[in-house]
Amino acid sequence: MAANITGHREPGGKKPCVEANSLAILGVNIDHVATVREARRTNEPDPVWAATLAELGGADAITIHPREDRRHIQERDVRVLMESVTVPINLELACDQDVIAIACQTTPHEATLVPERREEVTTEGGLDVVGSRAKVAEAVRRLKDAGIVASLFLDPDPAQLDAGAELGADAIELHTGAYAQATLRHNAAETQSALETLIAAGRQVRAAGLVLNAGHGLTYRNVKPIAVIEGMHELNIGHSIIARAIMVGLEQAVRDMKRLIA
Repeated sequence: MAANITGHREPGGKKPCVEANSLAILGVNIDHVATVREARRTNEPDPVWAATLAELGGADAITIHPREDRRHIQERDVRVLMESVTVPINLELACDQDVIAIACQTTPHEATLVPERREEVTTEGGLDVVGSRAKVAEAVRRLKDAGIVASLFLDPDPAQLDAGAELGADAIELHTGAYAQATLRHNAAETQSALETLIAAGRQVRAAGLVLNAGHGLTYRNVKPIAVIEGMHELNIGHSIIARAIMVGLEQAVRDMKRLIA
């Protein structure tokens, strides 16, 4: 059974209550809507409108990533989305003071700490908790003190997962990039190996008592095996949905992905 974070926090900063849920839920990342807007430095398309359409299509959560260089999502977007979106918002962010401050001021339902490099096109790997334990621990503490569910975006590496669990995070989102790349190469053996690594990582996350999420590079063609990993709570998907939305509209694109997950 997958777990469903209700967002309720018990006294004393304990982990959020978790309720049983038979299906993985879908978080729709709308960053690329803002990417198109920022290509012209104009006011359209508006990610707030996109979030509304995603909700109509069945999105269970909205994911946004205000990067340090503000290449797509802006602080205005975070504020307006927090006021208008009716489903939980997952704020992806680096362990930097300015974006942590934005999270603590706006208090989204969940914040997922991710690595960030200015020259990368998209997030290229999981957070290095082992190599930056103190910095990540401080970010987790600040988020949880603000009443925000703290999640870590990690590679399915046992050492990183152990380190993440030790820092008191509420959830871990597994980086599915290696699996996604293997499916693009149509390499069955490599795909199966990457999937088995993710399944083992999922068991480790759940054994540590944390909520299991996953994302990165998931598409309409490769999402099903990830959706059925035991205990999978949430899949965060952006690029593939927005790409399909260009052809069929965002509401329909979200409905199509929800149908595959179910």
